[in-house]
Amino acid sequence: MGAELIIEYLWVLAVLVALEGLLAADNALVLAIMVRHLPEKQRKRALFYGLAGAFVLRFGSLFVISFLVDVWQVQALGAIYLLFISFKNLYDRFKPKKPETEEEALGKLGEDGEEQEASPKEFWWTVVKVEFADLAFAVDSILAAVALAVALPPSGLGTVGSLDAGQFAVIFAGGMIGLIIMRFAANIFVGLLHDRPGLEIAAFVIVGWVGVKLAVMVFAHDAIGWLPHEFPHSTLWKVIFYGVLVLVALIGWFASGPKKEQEKEGEHT
Repeated sequence: MGAELIIEYLWVLAVLVALEGLLAADNALVLAIMVRHLPEKQRKRALFYGLAGAFVLRFGSLFVISFLVDVWQVQALGAIYLLFISFKNLYDRFKPKKPETEEEALGKLGEDGEEQEASPKEFWWTVVKVEFADLAFAVDSILAAVALAVALPPSGLGTVGSLDAGQFAVIFAGGMIGLIIMRFAANIFVGLLHDRPGLEIAAFVIVGWVGVKLAVMVFAHDAIGWLPHEFPHSTLWKVIFYGVLVLVALIGWFASGPKKEQEKEGEHT
């Protein structure tokens, strides 16, 4: 590979990493919501196992991308699941609650006063949900990466599956870096939700909005055809999606205060 070709490949990789980072933001928030009920140690383990599984999923997806493009049902199930999470938790948040008894409150804590660990069944089910969510997100992410990489000139390094080896390396590197970004972003979001509990309402609205994003992709699939095929990747839809996402996040941020302030308000009321 000549110097000019290497520079071109590195430029596309940089663009791809930026794109993956942008896509990872909303995905990371969904993962943070999924693991937030676990104690801190188990939460970190669930995200770690989720990341390890996501590496395998995305690596395998590169070899079967032509098959995944046609399996719109994966994204449909992802959309339904995220919308269910959003509506259920928002309903639980706003419905009248019975006062929590002292026994119920103590039941959430161990003998040492710390959060009680989730059972192995609950923990691994959370990991499975993280893996499923990433599979739904992976289709969009990999398609965006393939669209960028296939425009690169052949590297002359052979082929991997149906892709040029250089193009495959760019797609793989961009996807893996995006996953790492998502992993650390999820930790940040978990911390924010812990410090500012009021953000949970905005977070669940965003989870539902991400579900709408997946639904739009399903409706634009050739097998469905309810929306134009190119609409999910159009500038108009991207501006609408990220504009609403940022607006909800800003409203949630300014409407919620730090945990200590909320506890003080609760004492006064």
